[in-house]
Amino acid sequence: MQSFNFSAGPAVLPASVLSQIQRDLQEAQGSQTSILEISHRSATFQKIIDQAQKRLRDLMKIPNDYAVLFIQGGGSLQFEMMPLNFANKTGKVAVLDSGSFAHKAALAATAVGKEGVEVASSRAEKYRFLPSLPSDFDPADYDYLHITANNTIEGTAYHANNLPQTTGRLVADMSSNILAEPYDITKFDAVFAGAQKNLGPAGITLAIVKKEWLAEQTLHNVGPMMSYQTYIDKDSLYNTPPVFAIYALNLVLGWLEEQGGVEVMFKKHQVMAGKLYDYLDHSDFYHALVKGDQRSWTNVVFTTGDAKRDAAIAEKADKAGLHNLAGHRSVGGFRASMYNAQADEAVEALITFLEQVRKEY
Repeated sequence: MQSFNFSAGPAVLPASVLSQIQRDLQEAQGSQTSILEISHRSATFQKIIDQAQKRLRDLMKIPNDYAVLFIQGGGSLQFEMMPLNFANKTGKVAVLDSGSFAHKAALAATAVGKEGVEVASSRAEKYRFLPSLPSDFDPADYDYLHITANNTIEGTAYHANNLPQTTGRLVADMSSNILAEPYDITKFDAVFAGAQKNLGPAGITLAIVKKEWLAEQTLHNVGPMMSYQTYIDKDSLYNTPPVFAIYALNLVLGWLEEQGGVEVMFKKHQVMAGKLYDYLDHSDFYHALVKGDQRSWTNVVFTTGDAKRDAAIAEKADKAGLHNLAGHRSVGGFRASMYNAQADEAVEALITFLEQVRKEY
């Protein structure tokens, strides 16, 4: 039985990448050493991390005035590092509270001694739509505006054509749609993304930071591990990095280059998610929780409207080889995550299953 993984993360990896990892577990790139054993100070690893950075710059069209950094701790650590490094004038961070992770970013900024201000929120409406900047928003009152580009849990996204318009600094959490749709990186002053969706396995986080903005900062009581300048000065090698995670990330980037890059992936997502949204929109049994052009192309959230029925169907799906379809506990229903490595036929299998279940009920 063919199976498909719809997990929101850690997510499916390309089959060719998994095969390469299996080979390199014995001996990595002629080093006579397993990839799990190589030193982060070795020439072998230096080649890997340099190649990963170059591939990211090429795929995302990252200019030289931005630093590309590899950091541990996941997106959650970035919720703290960003305000510690960049909220140093007003001490306030504006947050568009579009979902659970945006809310966590606001709380984290406050927890590290800054002020995370939710200038607009859709939480009262269960995050079914994206909040917009209020008409009286003044970017001068804040050090930067924080957005979550794609809300993994709730299934909404700020796409390139509906980004909030601000003349101030803009920071984006792109953890769940980085490399899945094209953004002009120069529209942002900093971007970060956990690896476990489109970049590779968990354990490494990508941060892209505008050097000129960082140079303006005067940091107080910020240790070296929480300073972006440390990672710039030491080429992301201040301490022992997660060697394996960076190695796997580099393989995924190489695979993405072979597929044709971000633009090709974006078209793929529009086709795959488009088919599922079209089915849901014409169904009298299921319904998507997000409408219009704010829908995510990587995380499709839907329900039958009955929590017990949804749970039973998700369990039935798992037995049918359609794994990890249950929605996040805060939302319920279903969530079909279709990241870059998801097989094209996965959505067809899902729709076929959903239709069979509809007829049974």
